[in-house]
Amino acid sequence: MWAPMAGLSPRLTLAAFPGAARLCLWRAGAARWKGVPARNRRGLSDFRPKLAPSEGFKVLPPGVSKSRLESKRYILSPDLAETMVPFLLRNDGCDLILEINPGPGILTRALLQRGARVIALESDKTFIPHLESLGKKLGGKLHVLHCDFFKLDPRSFGVIKPVVNSKLLFQKFGIETLPWSKGIPLKVVGIFPTKNEKKMIWKVLHDIYSCTSIYRYGRVELNFFFNELESQRMMANPLNPNLYYALSVLWQVAYDVKLLHTESLEQQTQQNLCLIQLTPHKDLFSQHLTSVNYDVFFHMTKQCFLKRHGKLIDHLTSLSPIDAMDILKKIRQDKTIKIIDMYPSDFKCLFETIECSKDHTCKWLYDDFMEDVIV
Repeated sequence: MWAPMAGLSPRLTLAAFPGAARLCLWRAGAARWKGVPARNRRGLSDFRPKLAPSEGFKVLPPGVSKSRLESKRYILSPDLAETMVPFLLRNDGCDLILEINPGPGILTRALLQRGARVIALESDKTFIPHLESLGKKLGGKLHVLHCDFFKLDPRSFGVIKPVVNSKLLFQKFGIETLPWSKGIPLKVVGIFPTKNEKKMIWKVLHDIYSCTSIYRYGRVELNFFFNELESQRMMANPLNPNLYYALSVLWQVAYDVKLLHTESLEQQTQQNLCLIQLTPHKDLFSQHLTSVNYDVFFHMTKQCFLKRHGKLIDHLTSLSPIDAMDILKKIRQDKTIKIIDMYPSDFKCLFETIECSKDHTCKWLYDDFMEDVIV
């Protein structure tokens, strides 16, 4: 059964099925559903733009961007959207939502109907007319912009399209800066891309620790669907040693990490998706951990996890010229403590202890450590 959407060409209309999936995966080409049960389908489907019967499946028509060849997931179910809305609108004084790649606008509509103000950043021009039409129908609280959020303020050189500078974006929509110790200026919601996932993760971490990009404007809250394994690593600690890595520490020192919802997938070849809420800590920065020296904190943490089952005292001799036993005494740790047994807060305490040492001019032993962390 065809269910054309306003603003979408017949070639790219979404097909509606009874019990359709709650999330969809968009690719160029024919529509293909994998393992869709007859009823009560939950999870992620392999959903693609469906071609009209008269059109071919293999030829890319003129005007279709190459970016559409890349897989993109979209929220397709009104039920899933209704599940997400209470997580985003919590009567905390922030009703401004930056929605990333809303696609057909299912979540967008639910947010607007609950009184939210929404800025939709859509990287696929196909959806722009439909989203603009949706905004006019629902009170004009929706602003739509053709932009790829994950290419916002790129750290690499060169022009990446469609790219928008966060400063211009925030000015355009009148988003005001809030001091770090105050509330949340806006909330970001979307599905984290699987392509270049690690690179995008490092960019987010660099942005928050350096107070650049969207974090120039305060403690912006992120609400992203991540794959289940990455979600588990983000929340891991010494109680989950097999999942505990340097990124676990960096995520948890920067953010209060909460699992809000899990979407189960019925395809065995794909991981479940987890909705993770990332709220920046008010006390992330201190006199000794700043947006200037955070790169050293990155280096220290990564170096420690190179031998994650090793003792901290053995790592300290290669990290700092300061007496290792003196450091352990100040952070109240035993000389037998292992890296894998330290919580994220312990790593922050360790870094700040070394940084605040007044007896040594040189506090760290390192070389060109930035070459493997800057993106």
